[in-house]
Amino acid sequence: MLRYTLKRLLMMLPVLLGVTLIIFLLMYITPGNPAELLLPDDATPEQIAQKEIELGLNDPFIVRFFDYVKGIVTRFDFGTSYTTGRSVTDEILVRFPTTIKLAVASILVAIALGIICGVISAIKQYTIFDNIAVVVSMIGVSMPNFWQGLLLILLFAVQLRWFPASGAGGLKYWILPALTIGTSSAANIMRMTRSTMLEVIRQDYIRTARAKGQSERVIITLHALRNALIPIVTVIGNSFGSMLCGAVLTESIFGIPGLGKLVVDAINVRNYPMVQGAVLFIAFVHAAVNLGVDLLYAMIDPRIKSQYAGAAKGKGLWMRKEAAK
Repeated sequence: MLRYTLKRLLMMLPVLLGVTLIIFLLMYITPGNPAELLLPDDATPEQIAQKEIELGLNDPFIVRFFDYVKGIVTRFDFGTSYTTGRSVTDEILVRFPTTIKLAVASILVAIALGIICGVISAIKQYTIFDNIAVVVSMIGVSMPNFWQGLLLILLFAVQLRWFPASGAGGLKYWILPALTIGTSSAANIMRMTRSTMLEVIRQDYIRTARAKGQSERVIITLHALRNALIPIVTVIGNSFGSMLCGAVLTESIFGIPGLGKLVVDAINVRNYPMVQGAVLFIAFVHAAVNLGVDLLYAMIDPRIKSQYAGAAKGKGLWMRKEAAK
């Protein structure tokens, strides 16, 4: 297991390097001059040129990219924000807990709705509940988050006045954003849970458990659902990683001071170091979540853990045989 984890961590390096190159290239070809946006409207061309030199914008693309990667590798330095003058790393670490809080609340909503509705739909296949759940899940997948968020604000904040329209204060402030992000992911989880459960409940060991007199609750929770969790956990992990990225628009709509809103504000003023650092950080977190999901497989299914142990044992035996020759 340790060898597999280290291998996956090493495989993350070229992925992060590729993400860095892509976002750096996109920022390079994006129209607009950060020096002009940072200076007053009546700034002279000489002042703009001096500001470009201070920001390092007059250097060639290769030089800027190499210096950026070198700063990350040697000093873990993602640059300095153009607007605040603070370290990009500090800005990200201040905002990231808010994004994590929103993502955790959203994934809890998605898991609760998706798994419960998916299990019931599989048990009661082709009933009216199953048909309604399938239609609702299709709507949830198709509906954009920003449009759903605006509808929730109009209904629950403006008309009914049950929840605040924006901000990040108490519990009430998180309900609408969590529903906005969580319901779309719940639709994917529900569809995967339903299809996987339909396949599992038709297996022979489920019929054997019923023949032995096991209660339906035990059969569904301990036998069927546990054996159906592998693809469901994959969807949950991908959804959680996507929530860290997809919260960009939702945070902007609800005025939540998280990492997503930070990226949007940085794009508007061409704050290149902030955009590059935030996107790279999100990519790293997404890759780490996928690694955690892979490791979670071994905890859910003992057969996968035995495969890791068996592969490591077989390789060690082969090395000992080669050394003995």
